[in-house]
Amino acid sequence: MIRFIYKRLLGAIPSIFGLSIITFLLIQLIPGNPVLTYLRVSNIQASEETVQAIRAEMGLDQPLVMQYVQWLTNVLQFDFGTSLISKRSVLDEMMLHFIPTLQLTAVAFLLIIVCSIPLGVISALHRGKWFDRMTQFFAFSSVSLPTFWLGFLLIYFFSLQLDLLPVLGKGSAAHFVLPATTLALGYIGTYLRLIRASTIEVLEEPFVLYAQARGLKERTIVWRHILKKAASPTLTGLGMSFGNMLGGTIIVENIFAWPGMGQLIVESIVNQDYPMIQACVLLLGIVFFLTNLIVDILCGWLDPRIRLAGDRIK
Repeated sequence: MIRFIYKRLLGAIPSIFGLSIITFLLIQLIPGNPVLTYLRVSNIQASEETVQAIRAEMGLDQPLVMQYVQWLTNVLQFDFGTSLISKRSVLDEMMLHFIPTLQLTAVAFLLIIVCSIPLGVISALHRGKWFDRMTQFFAFSSVSLPTFWLGFLLIYFFSLQLDLLPVLGKGSAAHFVLPATTLALGYIGTYLRLIRASTIEVLEEPFVLYAQARGLKERTIVWRHILKKAASPTLTGLGMSFGNMLGGTIIVENIFAWPGMGQLIVESIVNQDYPMIQACVLLLGIVFFLTNLIVDILCGWLDPRIRLAGDRIK
């Protein structure tokens, strides 16, 4: 298992290095000029001499390769530069917004697991019956609802009509309910169907019949044997979804005025805050890689065949 983890960690390094190159180059393609943005927000007149001086100060007069090497060196020392708009450290401001986004994503992720796994397994065990039909209807409905429309719908009913939950902002635990539900609902439908299909497939394997013949209780067979085997494809999907959810909170955060990365990214794009955009994209990409790495390790731990397959492929 240690060798498996070691190989996965080594394999992640080129991917993260490639991500840093893509992030750096994509920012170069954004229309606009960071020097002019800096002068505009600093209320400095943009004369030719001033522009050249600021370009040299930012290192933009260097060749692109040298700019990347300097940027990567700073990033490895956790120095993402200074925001052109707020004049504060990019890292400090990014962390201030990343924690609320991480909290919202974690609550939504927990909601997905708590709802989709039991519903998917029970639906598979009662295939073709009324409970199965109801969960299938719920799954199709939740996946087909656009996130922005669902968010406004929940605000209208639970906040404006019933006055049960707060509308906007972040404060108490009640503030998590509507944005986390909006973020999670589509994923719940997807994973409900995935877990149902995996469970049905495992139910037809010979070891289930053997376990029943040994007189094991149905609860033991399902939760200890079937679910463990059916979890591998679901875990892989959940790992990718966690990264997607971190980036996908942009719409939800703007609907509910949640002070997270979504709001920060939108404001940075509108204000052309290049260092902030670059750092946010890189951070979300690294989190995406890390969550998938953790899921790979979990899958290898749950299913030894994955570890053995990795050893055979050289």
